[in-house]
Amino acid sequence: MNDVQEATSPGTSLSGPATCVSKVELRVSCKALLDRDTLNKSDPCVMLMVQTNGQWTELDRTEVIKSNLHPVFAKVFMVDYYFEEVQKLRFEVYDIHGTHSIGGRDDDFLGGVECTLGQIVAQKKMVKPLLLKYGKYAGKSTITVHAEEISGNNGYVELSFCAKKLDDKDLFSKSDPFLEIYRINDDETEQLVHRTEVIKNNLNPVWEPFKVSLISLCSCDDERKLKVRSFKGEWGTHTDSVRHNSKQYFLCVQQCLVWDYDSRGKHDFIGEFYTTFREMQKISSGNKVTWDCVNPKYKQKKRNYKNSGLVILSDLKLHRVYSFLDYIMGGCQIHFTVAIDFTASNGDPRNSCSLHYINPYQPNEYLKALIAVGEICQDYDSDKRFSALGFGARIPPNYEVSHDFAINFNPDDDECEEIQGVVEAYQNCLPKIQLYGPTNVSPIISRIGRLAAGDGIIKDASRYHILLILTDGVVTDMADTREAIVRASYQPLSIIIVGVGNADFTDMQILDGDDGVLRSPKGEPVLRDIVQFVPFRDFKTASPAALAKCVLAEVPKQVVEYYSHKAIPPMCPMRDLHTPILSPLATTPTE
Repeated sequence: MNDVQEATSPGTSLSGPATCVSKVELRVSCKALLDRDTLNKSDPCVMLMVQTNGQWTELDRTEVIKSNLHPVFAKVFMVDYYFEEVQKLRFEVYDIHGTHSIGGRDDDFLGGVECTLGQIVAQKKMVKPLLLKYGKYAGKSTITVHAEEISGNNGYVELSFCAKKLDDKDLFSKSDPFLEIYRINDDETEQLVHRTEVIKNNLNPVWEPFKVSLISLCSCDDERKLKVRSFKGEWGTHTDSVRHNSKQYFLCVQQCLVWDYDSRGKHDFIGEFYTTFREMQKISSGNKVTWDCVNPKYKQKKRNYKNSGLVILSDLKLHRVYSFLDYIMGGCQIHFTVAIDFTASNGDPRNSCSLHYINPYQPNEYLKALIAVGEICQDYDSDKRFSALGFGARIPPNYEVSHDFAINFNPDDDECEEIQGVVEAYQNCLPKIQLYGPTNVSPIISRIGRLAAGDGIIKDASRYHILLILTDGVVTDMADTREAIVRASYQPLSIIIVGVGNADFTDMQILDGDDGVLRSPKGEPVLRDIVQFVPFRDFKTASPAALAKCVLAEVPKQVVEYYSHKAIPPMCPMRDLHTPILSPLATTPTE
């Protein structure tokens, strides 16, 4: 391979490890604020507080709006968002009198509200009444918080270029043209975006289509100016300065380059042109975008010079890669189900050594894991009702062994009100059952898989399932469990398994798939990696938040993978939906 081809698409990657953090903009407004001023109306300002390690600290504040009880603030709060964390926020509204610190002795407190960032993004628009001290309502005052994800590297474009009637730079054959695209950064340095392959002995080349991320091409700014050039002479010896202000950027298809390739590296400059990504998007069915490929030296010296050929954009395909927040803020609900191990190996619940022992002063490991994960998931389910199941116990009235029963003993409705309702159902269940065995989890996985499959038939991004399995030992139906997981990997479902107690969970790592692709007993691989396993003892001395962060960190990626594979866009997206999406699992840029 020659030196030109080896440098194709530098620094461009459309795949790779996904990050679960997003930047979120929060816009704030208030209505019917209390009027604390005698002669004028209140001069409100909002302070945003965040809780870190139990302490509230100020993150940012809005501007002060003079004499207004219904302020709409221009200030935008920018916050890092993590699905796997409970991010507690507090908005405090003050009537400002002093010129120094907000919330000082001279300022009047008009009300505040506490919430989580998860609640805001799940609702997209949150309206809450303002509260004074001791939970008293601040009259009819309300605060409204709008959330929007900041657009980032959320897509890529596939471009197809060709050229016609290029200048012939060779004596005994035709030119060997190739094209280069550069972006000019804010400091006027040049960044190579893509270099095509060389087309030998051809003045009318058709280059292979190539893919480039929007962040690399134009920093997701379709007004960013592009420059396409061709050169004569040694590569890199020709430079141009390009002016731009703070709002105008440039992409240099510098050395659209239309170059004539030379094996010694002394490529001949053919021509150049400028464009923008917006101009590229003017391409439509049957219509191509064409530019004059101009050599500036020829233009200066030759009176009748028009161009050194034409460069043509023959096809443009824009692919959108949606984010987790696109789906959540589009209305996707997260339905949470917990399955609890009631096998005899847990020990008699009446004994303080039992893993199911109810200590009035401290929750057991089952409750700690349930609450840590459930408190995060509940922000993403509007009705706050969660399925609570059990397995491995003899249950009333006949006390037959069941590996799939509702712990509220209502087979027609296994859901509980909020996480506290699940906790109460668990505590009420223990005296009524007999712990038994074995540890079979495939029935519950299959059941939730069928439930998720029903949601998957709808073909929209309305509901995704998370199944939390809490168990004190290695499953005894491993073959059936592997089969159930492979089937479930095709459905909108993620499975979290937390190993409680001190058992040897080595064999459980097989289900996680981190050490290799999980396969069914027949050898069929999972479509997606949907299982996360962790032993609770690894987090015994850590905070519950650390456990939740570990087991939920992969969920955003799994949600996006499922809907991308199905080519299902968000239901009510924040931005344009008219571009096709492509699975980040199956698609990588071609060179």
